[in-house]
Amino acid sequence: MNWSLYLIGAGCVLALALQSATPQVATPARPPQSLGFTPEKWQFPNRDQVNEGTVTIMTGPFGGLTPIMGSDLARVLDDGEKLRVLPVAGKGSVQNIIDILYLKTIDMGFVVSDVMEFFRVQYNAQNIESKLRYISKLYNNEVYIIAPTSIRSVYDLAGKKIMAPRDVGLFTASIILSRLNISATFDYQTDDTLALQKVIDGQADAWIVSVGKIFPIARNIKNENGRLHLVSIPYEKALWDLYWPSQFTSEEYPNLVPSGQTVETLATGVILASYNWPENSDRYRKVARFTEAFFSKNEEFSKPPRNPKWRDMNISAKVLGWTRFKAAQDWLDAHQSTGVATMGTADEFKQFMNEKGGNRNLSQNDILKLYNGYTEWARTRR
Repeated sequence: MNWSLYLIGAGCVLALALQSATPQVATPARPPQSLGFTPEKWQFPNRDQVNEGTVTIMTGPFGGLTPIMGSDLARVLDDGEKLRVLPVAGKGSVQNIIDILYLKTIDMGFVVSDVMEFFRVQYNAQNIESKLRYISKLYNNEVYIIAPTSIRSVYDLAGKKIMAPRDVGLFTASIILSRLNISATFDYQTDDTLALQKVIDGQADAWIVSVGKIFPIARNIKNENGRLHLVSIPYEKALWDLYWPSQFTSEEYPNLVPSGQTVETLATGVILASYNWPENSDRYRKVARFTEAFFSKNEEFSKPPRNPKWRDMNISAKVLGWTRFKAAQDWLDAHQSTGVATMGTADEFKQFMNEKGGNRNLSQNDILKLYNGYTEWARTRR
């Protein structure tokens, strides 16, 4: 017998027996460590209070202006459990209107004011204005038409294939071309960046969108050979009730506008819209609470580091074709000296008439439409 192997085996068995007989001592839990910035303990908020104080706002696709504006709203207005602004990335004005009408969790949304006419025509929604309200006009969107230089003005689009993405271009493009009696073919089922690429690649004739300046997608187009440009849209009488005159400069888009030149275009208002909630409802009270905070702090949005586009905001500006949310109108009535629109001088109005209206025989209704355009024209030049 190999006694050495026997002794080794016996030793192992004895060691295991002793180990199993030794009581196991639990490692004490590490005490909570101080984070070093507050002496008191935080508490979870009250769920009902959080939901009551939160409002949701549909913005637009990433890469555009409205997600930035939505973030600014949250930064300026969030106030603990009393008010929280929750921006939600949307697809654009058409889908935002549908979401405001049908999604249970959406309170407001960024929409372009001319979209109402699109719904009346395309969806046969003749009474849609009764279901919606606007809180404030925020800023202007410009109408972009990017096409080869052979297309010199909007009238050259007749018979062409136009890329007009559903939620950021189709509604405006269809209204403008219809009112100017221009017949063209629309592709609206392609997203905005892919739609533009088709124009760049020569697979389509023009790209139309309605977005705010400066639009990064347009600014970043590589156009070294100068084949593409921004197409001019004249301020025709048929457009006066929905649009205002605007322009693009070579400083804004050096890749699409020749140095030192400007291109005339149209602008339409971007507004913050809501469902027409009954006054005695919880949803009405939530939007009213937001409105009071928004209007009370509206001057904060024009200060750095907020987006410079906020400087275009005029909370008292009226939007043709829309009815103001009652709580918003009540606030304005109680603060009549706040947010008054800046009007131009008599000489400026004469200049505007010469540029846009000339000496045409105008009805009182035409003059009202033209004056509406003039106030925006004068304000954006200050």
